Amino acid sequence: MTKLTIVAFDGTRFDIDASNGSTVMENAVRNSVPGIEAECGGACACATCHVYVDDAWAEAVGAPSAMEEDMLDFAHDVRPTSRLSCQIKMTDALEGLVVQVPERQG
Repeated sequence: MTKLTIVAFDGTRFDIDASNGSTVMENAVRNSVPGIEAECGGACACATCHVYVDDAWAEAVGAPSAMEEDMLDFAHDVRPTSRLSCQIKMTDALEGLVVQVPERQG
């Protein structure tokens, strides 16, 4: 299990034990994190699981793929550390990862 923290827009912290190989989006949905709609179920076909990766974690998480960048065009208030949470797979290297949910989804 890998520690993951998702901060909802209102500041509520969700400290989650995530299985390696699961995505941030899957963990958000399982833990009823508000603001993660995940309409496409993780297929990278929408922008309703948009998150901001904490600056300290941006390099470890890496940049979005070209397909993910295309979907981020539909997200609200995209920032340099924006990612779709369905595209971030948990690994031991991401132990302690922190992401924030934006005010609204695209």
